Amino acid sequence: MHGFWAVFKRELKSYFTTPLAYVFLVIFLFFSGYLTFKQGFLDMRQADMRTFFMNLPLLFIFMVPATAMRLWAEERKSGSIELLLTLPITVVQAVLGKFFAAWVFLAIALAFSFPMVITVCYLGQPDIGPIVTGYLGSWLMAGGFLAIGCFFSTISKNQVIAFVLSVVACAVLVFAGMPTTLNYLSTFLPAGLVSAIENMSFQAHFESTQRGVLEFRDLAYFVLLIVGWTAASTIVLEERKAS
Repeated sequence: MHGFWAVFKRELKSYFTTPLAYVFLVIFLFFSGYLTFKQGFLDMRQADMRTFFMNLPLLFIFMVPATAMRLWAEERKSGSIELLLTLPITVVQAVLGKFFAAWVFLAIALAFSFPMVITVCYLGQPDIGPIVTGYLGSWLMAGGFLAIGCFFSTISKNQVIAFVLSVVACAVLVFAGMPTTLNYLSTFLPAGLVSAIENMSFQAHFESTQRGVLEFRDLAYFVLLIVGWTAASTIVLEERKAS
């Protein structure tokens, strides 16, 4: 446990010792607000944050891989990964320490969007339930994106390659649940297979949280996604350590 906390604190601190964190926060907050108001947030005359949340999957496709690409690719390129893996910590502790540090950083980014909550409360009397579940779903979805990005960061020394591979993988999981994609697939695939593809997408499990519904299957989806991809990262690093 000591090894986990050492990696966690080192990684989280590294975000704020460089301009990376501040640039990320500014870009994220700008585009999340811009896309929300561009789509007629004020014209809808509804005191809810559904417009804000519905844009996050598309925004996360680029923003989360940008956070994840440096987790291991930078260590591999600089050669410091060999030093890290020789320290008295397990690979699991190192992977989880880096992952949770990045996940907390993304939680901070989401927390800084609180002016949207204040705006909604000023405009009317919103139902707090969908806002809470929306933020929880957004954080879990960010964790899923991050786990995917973490895996591709372990298999590449180049941060740009890790970023591109992560973006493609995340985009597939997002667009697979889009109505236009499902309608197109239904023209030549069996209904059961189309339904399976939809259930594997982020959209199917994130949309319910925007309505204030938090189902076990949605939580299980994100948890299994995070566990699966972080386990894959651990396996890759274990093999590297053994060799």
